[in-house]
Amino acid sequence: MEIIDLNDFHRNTYIKCLEDWSDEMAESGNKKAEWYDIYKEKGLKVKLAIVDEKAVGMIQYIPVEHSFILGKNLYFVYCIWIHGYKEGIGNYQHKGMGKELILAAEEDVRSLGADGIVAWGITMPFWMKASWFKKQGYTAVDRDGMAKLMWKPFNDNAEKPKWVKQKKKPKSEPGRVTVTSFINGWCPAQNIVHERAKRACEDMGKSVIFNEINTSITDNFNECGIRDALYIERKRISNGPPLTYEKIKRKIEKQIKRVK
Repeated sequence: MEIIDLNDFHRNTYIKCLEDWSDEMAESGNKKAEWYDIYKEKGLKVKLAIVDEKAVGMIQYIPVEHSFILGKNLYFVYCIWIHGYKEGIGNYQHKGMGKELILAAEEDVRSLGADGIVAWGITMPFWMKASWFKKQGYTAVDRDGMAKLMWKPFNDNAEKPKWVKQKKKPKSEPGRVTVTSFINGWCPAQNIVHERAKRACEDMGKSVIFNEINTSITDNFNECGIRDALYIERKRISNGPPLTYEKIKRKIEKQIKRVK
């Protein structure tokens, strides 16, 4: 295995989070590509784990001022992912690749003069586990529900980061059901939910309003404090793992009956 910087050859694989073989991932649309093209100009870095010329792992990180947390002179890890399915290129998890990727990112961030690096982890035992980051020397400094903000300071000057807190819920319109999608673009799984919800609303006609709020625009994110979320009226709907089109449509239909 070798760790490399993202190049044009592996760009599409990265955009699809190493799952370009997946029919479901094909539903995510173009938002990740659009997000990447904008944020690479703002310092976004991507490293890949390569085995036999195949990208089997990835990490993406950015200067904290362009992320969705509060901090100073830090880098923020959006995600670290090792391909873990039998389909496609196969399962490469539990081989130490995640550790090699995070160490490569830390070395890069140190060379750029940052005071530390920040990631987020989930308290439940699945993807992006907070406990995994703890094993890599990270400490929890803030919490938002199941998500912990984990960091590794490089010196005594480092200032602790914080989550941006939600500031308000979306608006609704009397007589019709409002579906609001807060969408950043960085995560294909979130993009899948967005595209399915948008399609479901289009299929249900004038009884539903679909409201898209692009939170990759800093002013939009600062106004609401929400990064990626799907709301039906003012109720937040779980969007990870991605809900199917059918489940999203049924939830909207139930709300339509209530409105009537």
